[in-house]
Amino acid sequence: MSAPITVILFGATGDLAKRKLIPGLMHLFQSRLLDDLRVVGTSLDDLSPDEFRALADAAIREHSTREITDEDYREFLQRLDFVPLSAGPQALHDAVIRCEELLPGDNEGRLHYLSVPPKAALSAVKTIADADLVDRSRIIMEKPFGTDYVTSVALNARLHEVFDEDQIFRIDHFLGKEAAQNILAFRFANGLFEPIWHRNNISHVEIDVPETLGLTQRADFYEGTGAYRDMVVTHLFQILAFTAMEPPTALEPRAISREKNKVFRSMQPIQPTDVVRGQYTGYLDEPGVRPDSQTETFIALKCFIDNWRWAGVPFYLRTGKRMAEGARIISIAFKEPPQSMFPPGSGVGDHGPDHLTFDLSDQPKMSLSFYGKHPGPGMKLDKLSMQFSMQETSWAGAVLEAYERLIYDAAKGDRTLFTSAEGIERLWEISQPLIDNPPVVRPYAPGTWGPNQIHQLIAPASWRLPFERPWRERKP
Repeated sequence: MSAPITVILFGATGDLAKRKLIPGLMHLFQSRLLDDLRVVGTSLDDLSPDEFRALADAAIREHSTREITDEDYREFLQRLDFVPLSAGPQALHDAVIRCEELLPGDNEGRLHYLSVPPKAALSAVKTIADADLVDRSRIIMEKPFGTDYVTSVALNARLHEVFDEDQIFRIDHFLGKEAAQNILAFRFANGLFEPIWHRNNISHVEIDVPETLGLTQRADFYEGTGAYRDMVVTHLFQILAFTAMEPPTALEPRAISREKNKVFRSMQPIQPTDVVRGQYTGYLDEPGVRPDSQTETFIALKCFIDNWRWAGVPFYLRTGKRMAEGARIISIAFKEPPQSMFPPGSGVGDHGPDHLTFDLSDQPKMSLSFYGKHPGPGMKLDKLSMQFSMQETSWAGAVLEAYERLIYDAAKGDRTLFTSAEGIERLWEISQPLIDNPPVVRPYAPGTWGPNQIHQLIAPASWRLPFERPWRERKP
């Protein structure tokens, strides 16, 4: 159980709120992780509290993945209030105070969730300040956190005029997933893998997040952002840090943040020659897209971490829209033995290096591939794999969805899965060579894996996706 808290949800009538945030708050309340909870919604829509409760009811029934009792429905909906932004900061202040008076104790927390477009974020921060709701509060910020080094520094400076850094939680929903956190457990709790997590044993690392979706009416946002700003800086680099960081001195937020920032400080600047940018055919016909747009909908890049553990090991990152499959994987490719005693035709080396693969999907999985001998006479080898799926355990029902986990952590003040001002500014700093001199945008057909130049980028290795062997499905 947590301390009593009031969540002030900016953008409470938007798509993200309806699909993820309101159903997620319902589950946190129902599971008693946030049992003393009140929610004040606010947005540009001029709704009454009852109309907002009806909207929340419909959103939960449509998007929730859990069984919810009628009693839980009634009790949760009674805890919702709504104030339109047009009513002004004082009306928002009064609504929050009314909610806090209904909570037990006298040390209630406040959690401001800014589910608003980037251009509206500072306006929401000003509303919080004008409403005198900064005290005892934390604020969750959605990406992007600036568009380059200069704008990220300026944004952080404006935020720090109102909030201390310890109050600011910059959200990355990829790190809210169980599989991403499992990387820490897998790396640092197992004597089998910790010693080989090193340039002496690892050939390269791939972080691959293709998407099948297109813009989904986000052209105004995406045209000024593109795949690199939208996904790489805010998501894929954060996953890279968890994969590459040194062991923290303790499993606590400040120690983990220090090690993540060390990774960012050790990253070499991103060179345009190590980047492939793409744009899917038909993007220029999307509503709101400029007819001469050079915005990338796909990006693949090679980057390096210049420290003792990772010197010389390339990290390959790839993400894009309208691709062949939707996936979220981290794949560690191990070096092959320096010499083989196996005869020609044995099969050794035919299927590439051994891989440890983390699937960061909503049903987390891990797989370790290796060579093994076929039964029978002779020495014939083939690739085998050991797989673990969270869905095959009795823990599956306890998995929090990404936004639920991040809201819960922010409510507790746990910063483990959130990035800092120092970290995000450093990532924009190493991105500047690419931003200043982006390579040409190359076309690719929807439903493919991106432009052909991606194979030159990773050669002589190859991309782990598409998988030659699909994940095994659980047998009934």
